[in-house]
Amino acid sequence: MQADGVKKGKKIKLSQEINERKGHIVHLTHNDLDAVGCDALHRLRYEDVVTKFSSVSKFAKNLDDIARMAGKGDTLSISDIGYNSACARSLEIAKENGWVVEWRDHHRWTDDEINEITPLVKYLRVDTSVCATCIVRSDLLPEDAHSGAIAKIVCDYDLWKHEVPDSKVLGEVCTKRENLECVRDCFVAGGLINDEIREIYRGIEEEKNAAIKKSLKHTRIMEGRYKIAFAPLYGYPSETAHAIRDRMGTDIEVIVAENGKFSVRSVPPVSHLIAKKFNGGGHPPAAGGTFKFSLGDKLSFMILKKTKHYDKFFEAAEKVKEE
Repeated sequence: MQADGVKKGKKIKLSQEINERKGHIVHLTHNDLDAVGCDALHRLRYEDVVTKFSSVSKFAKNLDDIARMAGKGDTLSISDIGYNSACARSLEIAKENGWVVEWRDHHRWTDDEINEITPLVKYLRVDTSVCATCIVRSDLLPEDAHSGAIAKIVCDYDLWKHEVPDSKVLGEVCTKRENLECVRDCFVAGGLINDEIREIYRGIEEEKNAAIKKSLKHTRIMEGRYKIAFAPLYGYPSETAHAIRDRMGTDIEVIVAENGKFSVRSVPPVSHLIAKKFNGGGHPPAAGGTFKFSLGDKLSFMILKKTKHYDKFFEAAEKVKEE
């Protein structure tokens, strides 16, 4: 099966892929293991799927770009990405341009958000109790045993269960964008893991451990209602958060990139609530947001490995009301 964005060995634009599509499904999804699972199930169910893996920050733009292309009655399937306030207008445009939109997600939506989007799509399903791959599986391939195995191993990693062998390997391999198709194609071929994926994992282990060590060196603790750790990101946010929690006994871990984007993990179910205060969202134990860094903030963070935004996050955590 032809890899996404590649034609005769050359990278091509998404617009060209969509305009030249032979099938009737365009899949817009996130860029992690859960998204890979969703995409594999789309490809097991349909032929000639065009896929766009997207970060949350670029979702609104990617959706709008696709919406403005000719839909021709084909399906635009969105998975594993939550509500965005900018998406309603894009969905209106998509409908006008002939797209039939389906949206499956496991992030938290408010009733108002669901009510806003429902009239603009053919199908909307939000279920926070499982991973997005599990939702897609139950809709597209509910009786297929291999699809069930994919959903099980993906949910194990995505929901932080860590009970299924190899889910950790797959999850960490999929933290790098260039590995998504490799894992996806393994799923589509009927497997769950292969020698190539294991080799990739071995290659990133040393890099991951070095990144975590650097983050631990610059970790700062603030204590109040919760014990919160703030650390710069050098890669592998989930694994870094786990390492900090294991060593320092923290309640909340905030891993911050140089551009102000952060990942938050928490023992109390508040990550998504705090992240919403910083133009983000996610799940109760894991979410993400953005500190609005000025040029001065970026320079300060690069040099001192800290930012005044730590105080703002701490204040938000002190005030948050657990659901």
